[in-house]
Amino acid sequence: MTTKLTSGTRRTAVLLATAAVSLIGAASAAEAHVTVNPNTEPQGGYAKVSFRVPNEEATASTTSIEVDIPVDHPIASVSVRPVPGWTATATTSRLATPIKTDDGSVTQAVSKIVWTGGKIDPGQFQEFDVSLGPLPKDTDTIVFKALQTYSDGTVVRWIDLRQPGQPEPDHPAPVLHLTPPATGAGTSSTSSTGSSGSSTTSTTGTTPTTAAPTTAPSVSLAADGSVKSSTSTSDTGARTLGIAGLIVGALGFGTAIVALRRKNV
Repeated sequence: MTTKLTSGTRRTAVLLATAAVSLIGAASAAEAHVTVNPNTEPQGGYAKVSFRVPNEEATASTTSIEVDIPVDHPIASVSVRPVPGWTATATTSRLATPIKTDDGSVTQAVSKIVWTGGKIDPGQFQEFDVSLGPLPKDTDTIVFKALQTYSDGTVVRWIDLRQPGQPEPDHPAPVLHLTPPATGAGTSSTSSTGSSGSSTTSTTGTTPTTAAPTTAPSVSLAADGSVKSSTSTSDTGARTLGIAGLIVGALGFGTAIVALRRKNV
């Protein structure tokens, strides 16, 4: 009698643990976003930020990540830290109003960076480091819209903006918040050269590794209907997987509770 009760109790514990794991997994998949870290830096300084890219698909790998760097508040110096297995390609755009620096006027700025060649498998994430500066002083936010491409051709557009008083959108764009610089501080403690290691792109001087605008990736942020359709399919699939995970978790909890009650009776 005692052996049967112990066995039943163990089975109940296993059911509860399985249900809990299912619920946690579903919640984690629903909350994973492409983000910029840290998400707060002082205006006018230099900063090293990381774009954290999680893989949200169960049967496909991330093969490309594209980040838009807005030129309405241009950044004179942009460089990337090499990531093993990945190739970074930068696209520059001519500025309507040149940026004045100590080295002269900057007429072009990096407007897009695309990482390709590697992969992020299901259940994994990758960080892509970028050195930026000087950060603009005429805005309190920089929105880095991003596109995430999977091995099955699915494209997820992380471009939605959060609206005050509204729930978080399904695919929020990474946002860097800018704060007023500390009194007497000239630049951030992180320098463009020192933080990025071996940089591969820069907007100052010549940029031999920076791709011309004509070599922009075929999938752009101003995507056409076919890309939007792919994104919609991905969103629906992700929601379906999340709902299925929650249902499995709930059924597991229900089964465990019924089993426990029967043993107690």
